[in-house]
Amino acid sequence: MCRSIKTLRPPATPEVTDEDIRAAALQYVRKVSGFRAPAAHNREVFDQAVDAVTAATRELLDGLQIRGSAAHRGAHSHTP
Repeated sequence: MCRSIKTLRPPATPEVTDEDIRAAALQYVRKVSGFRAPAAHNREVFDQAVDAVTAATRELLDGLQIRGSAAHRGAHSHTP
């Protein structure tokens, strides 16, 4: 199941959408929990986990510095 999670960082995926990130988070939580669709009594904690993984993934992708990218080249330049 986790093999279906695609690489989201550039250049593998130049335009990452919120939907891409949430889909990857959902796949991860499904794999770890062992539930494709949780029972009603587990739905809240399952959804909270998807939200947390989504946020962590966004933070990770926003913080990565990719060699050769314009963002990376500009990250180390200092303007007075």
